[in-house]
Amino acid sequence: MGRETRQLILVWAGLMLLLAATVAVTFSPLPTVVKPGMNLLIAGAKAALIVWVYMHLREQPGLNRVVALGALAWLVILVAMTLTDVATRALI
Repeated sequence: MGRETRQLILVWAGLMLLLAATVAVTFSPLPTVVKPGMNLLIAGAKAALIVWVYMHLREQPGLNRVVALGALAWLVILVAMTLTDVATRALI
């Protein structure tokens, strides 16, 4: 088995472990406030693995990595603005 194939299988196994962790957190007796944060962290780890390995970001030159980080930063800004809007609305 080649090095690339072994790496892809290991990443796939890691994604399956993270999927199991998501299910475990969902059905665990943790407080309801903690579960979404933990699931978002796990989802971020899964997205990072997919982007880094399957989308070949690790093989790209520096500018492409900067653009990917910029896209991530823009997504964080948009989510933060949406949460701020929802949090400051008056309840009817």
